[in-house]
Amino acid sequence: MKYLLVLAVVLVAFWIWRNNRVRDDTPPKPPSKRQPLPPVTMVECRHCGTHLPESEAFVGRHGSYCSDEHRRLQGD
Repeated sequence: MKYLLVLAVVLVAFWIWRNNRVRDDTPPKPPSKRQPLPPVTMVECRHCGTHLPESEAFVGRHGSYCSDEHRRLQGD
């Protein structure tokens, strides 16, 4: 009889714990449909060899440079 009472108390405690949990019935958000960025053309600085995006490079007569100072040092 004592074990039956302990089992009943455990079952009631489990039932109360399970029903008092916070329920989030909202459906999960679908994954974002963001497209990856397109590839960027990389160029190498003729002075130091650093690779950088073509859009950020300083262009001289002999090629691309990472800074205006490197372009001037090469005589462009």
